[in-house]
Amino acid sequence: MSNAFVEKLSGYAPLTAADRALLAGACGGARRVPARYDLIREGDKPGPVFVMLEGWACRYKLLPEGGRQIMAFMMPGDFCDMHVAVLDEMDHSIATLTPARVAAVPRGQMERLIETNPAITHAFWWSQLVDEGTLRAWIVSMGRRGSVERVAHLMCEIYVRARNIGLEHGTLVEFPLTQIVLADALGLTPVHVNRVLRKLRLEGIMEIGRGKLVISDPGKLARIAGFDDNYLHRRIRNAA
Repeated sequence: MSNAFVEKLSGYAPLTAADRALLAGACGGARRVPARYDLIREGDKPGPVFVMLEGWACRYKLLPEGGRQIMAFMMPGDFCDMHVAVLDEMDHSIATLTPARVAAVPRGQMERLIETNPAITHAFWWSQLVDEGTLRAWIVSMGRRGSVERVAHLMCEIYVRARNIGLEHGTLVEFPLTQIVLADALGLTPVHVNRVLRKLRLEGIMEIGRGKLVISDPGKLARIAGFDDNYLHRRIRNAA
C-alpha cells in the first residue's frame, strides 16, 4: 500500500529505496481517528510529529469569545511542527476535519532520520519552505484580498495541492470542507462564504457539492484570485 508521506517527500528530493523504507517504517504505528478530533491542544506539552496518511486536518486557534481561526489545512502526506519542541507548550491546536489515519512519530526518531539521511533532510527542508510559502499566501489573502478573491485563491490552492497528491480527477478534486470550516479559514461568516460560492457557481466558474470541488473555468478562477502557484510546486516530478 502506498504511503502518502513517502510520496509527498519523494516529490521534493530523489529518495532511495532505503530512504523510502525508513520513512514508511516510521509511520508503522498509525491509528485511525474520527473527524473533529484534537490530536493536540493549545497549552499541551509538544509531543510526537503527527503525519497525515489519510484524511484532512487543520491548525487552529480559539479566540477568547469562542471564535475559531483556522491557520492551515493538512492533507494526506503532510506532517506537523517538526520544530515546535523548542516551545514549553503548544501555541495552537491541531484537529482532524475528517476521519483520518495518523502516525504519531516520536520526535527523536524523526530527528534522527533527518540528521542521518541527506536526501530526507533535503525533502524536509523543501516541504517546510512550501508550508511557509502557503502561510505567506494566506496572510496576503487575509490582509489584502477581497472576499471573492480570497475564496477564489483558496480554491485554486486546494486544487493544486490535491493535484500534487493524486486527489485530482480532471476538473474535479476531493473536497471535504464545509462552509463553516471555510469561513473559519477565510475570516468570513458562513453566510458570506455561501454568497461568494453561489456567485462563482452562477458564473459557471466552480461549484462545491457532495465532497467534491469542480472548477469549470480554472483560468478565470485564477485570474479572479490573482493566483500564482509557484509556492506550491514540487521540486522534482519523478523521484528515484
